[in-house]
Amino acid sequence: MEHMSVERDRFDLSGKVALVTGGSRGLGRSMALGFAAAGADVVVASRKLDACQAVVAEIEAIGRRGLAWSCNVSNWDELEPLADAAYDAFGHVDVLINNAGMSLLYRDVTEVTEAMWDKVVNLNLKGVFRLTAVVGSRMVRDGAGSIVNVSSVGSIRPTPEILPYAAAKAGVNSLTAGFARTFGPTVRVNCIMAGPFLTDVTKAWDQEVFEHGAERHALQRFGDPDEVVGAALYFASDASSFTTGQLLRVDGGIP
Repeated sequence: MEHMSVERDRFDLSGKVALVTGGSRGLGRSMALGFAAAGADVVVASRKLDACQAVVAEIEAIGRRGLAWSCNVSNWDELEPLADAAYDAFGHVDVLINNAGMSLLYRDVTEVTEAMWDKVVNLNLKGVFRLTAVVGSRMVRDGAGSIVNVSSVGSIRPTPEILPYAAAKAGVNSLTAGFARTFGPTVRVNCIMAGPFLTDVTKAWDQEVFEHGAERHALQRFGDPDEVVGAALYFASDASSFTTGQLLRVDGGIP
């Protein structure tokens, strides 16, 4: 029993503050609530303030403090004010989750416009770089921290319909390794390469093709958003104290 208690404490986030982008829905919401359940106070950031406030209400129901913040991660100049708000509210940020992301649908690569490319790359890559630079530098100043990027298995298994997204997420993989060297030894930087999860975003996909695709996976199904929480807690907590610059596939066994 004592051994189990010690192991459980490795994932404890009591006294920690986590900042989660894209935290109002899908994987972000699950991670925000999972961190609160582990003892953290949580900053929930996304474009829609009311959606962030709804998640904060759930966090407060758990007994933790939350801050809702409206922010478009694509916009460089909105990211330092996000960091300022988090530090003003809580005094420190111990965990940064770069989760905000999106892809755009197209039938043929010739239909991808410059505006589409910029929208996908700015959110999935540019915003990750800027917010990591801003918050990570403050973590170094404070002497500790953990940054978790959310990439995609598409970054290493690109398919024709997600090429801008896959390229941006491959960039996130590269930033993970680079920032681990930049901010080490005090701040760790790791990445979850997520596979297909059943979120509101997947409702827009061709469900027949989507479901047929799962048959190739080792688990032969798609993930529930809550199933990303374990990996996120591992990277966020002392459980991964000797792990940095790493990519972890959470994809149900995509071949």
